Amino acid sequence: MKFELVELTRLSGKKATFYSLILDDEEMTLFDKFIEENDAEFSDEIDSIFDTLTKIGKKYGAAREFFKENEGKLGDLVCALYDTPHSNLRLYCIRLGNAVIVLGNGGYKSKTIRALQESPKLKKENELLRVFSELLHKKMLDGDIYWNGDMELNGDLIIETDE
Repeated sequence: MKFELVELTRLSGKKATFYSLILDDEEMTLFDKFIEENDAEFSDEIDSIFDTLTKIGKKYGAAREFFKENEGKLGDLVCALYDTPHSNLRLYCIRLGNAVIVLGNGGYKSKTIRALQESPKLKKENELLRVFSELLHKKMLDGDIYWNGDMELNGDLIIETDE
């Protein structure tokens, strides 16, 4: 599998930089797929997510209060974006400090579901970000991906694995 980190310039701002992933030479990022899969049924929630992301990127940065942490394994930095209390959508991401967020995919989360493992779609999207987080961490330790200033990642932003 191949992961390519791409900056989402339309969301990035002076307080935070957003990235998403393109898998295996596909055309769309995971975040774009999330929007495409959910916009027809949950357009108000998608608008709310964009409002929150705009606030993070341009005004506040990736402060903890915007995220539900520990949505993956301990230390993998996988979290979910907090949205309105009555939201049905779950958007998974990786929060790298207060300035860099890697947006993944997610989906519908019924109020009757207590754990993401009860939804095959949410489980799949969450596990994909866990795998990527581990690979990203290794690439950063090896110096292949590095911080450029406070808010950007540089280096080889393509990560390949045999999985």
